Amino acid sequence: MTMKSTFNFHPIVNFLGDLSLHNSRDWFEMNRPAYELARDTFAGFIDYLVDELRASDNLLGLSARDCVLRIYRDIRFSKDKSPYNTHLSAIIAPGGKKSILQAYYVSIGPDGHSLIAGGLHMPAPEQLSLFRQVVARDATAFKVITANRIFVEEFGKIEGERLKTAPKGYDRDHPEIELLKLKEVTASHYFSDREVLAGDFLDRAVIVCRAMKPFLDYLNKVLQ
Repeated sequence: MTMKSTFNFHPIVNFLGDLSLHNSRDWFEMNRPAYELARDTFAGFIDYLVDELRASDNLLGLSARDCVLRIYRDIRFSKDKSPYNTHLSAIIAPGGKKSILQAYYVSIGPDGHSLIAGGLHMPAPEQLSLFRQVVARDATAFKVITANRIFVEEFGKIEGERLKTAPKGYDRDHPEIELLKLKEVTASHYFSDREVLAGDFLDRAVIVCRAMKPFLDYLNKVLQ
């Protein structure tokens, strides 16, 4: 198990802050040792989270290697040709980044762009359709979860772009029309750089993940 006392998030925040100002291959190669230190520190952080969540989230055998995403951007179809992401991120769920389940998305980025998030982000049409069907029949369980005091403290309201009118097949006067209009169903908790560098960040990250678990469990059940 990764020990708390070994953690120092400064290498991550400092490297990514510099990368955001010098996003080029030449600069990256000149500063590869700093990147490798940031990468290894982030991997240690993810291993710590996995260890803390292993029993409750069925993460047997999972490690950071299975979860951490590449820093290299796919620029083939993007107008932005910056070669690197300016954050380090991971997907924590059974199967890691190959998981088909709703997962914890964990990202560290400079200038307040660190977050723990989850939910239906850019969902497939069939996923959104299943969510709407369940909510249209009975939204009680979803509303209880998302109105829970701890959930609200950590995530506030459910996020996601909404349709301007009722989705096809639903009456605009449906009692749950605002939920049915959602095109994405996500929860996010952002951390400032100061919070990431604080001594209690590891504990806070675990608390935020555990607050999200009922939300992810609900969506995974809906999408079965």
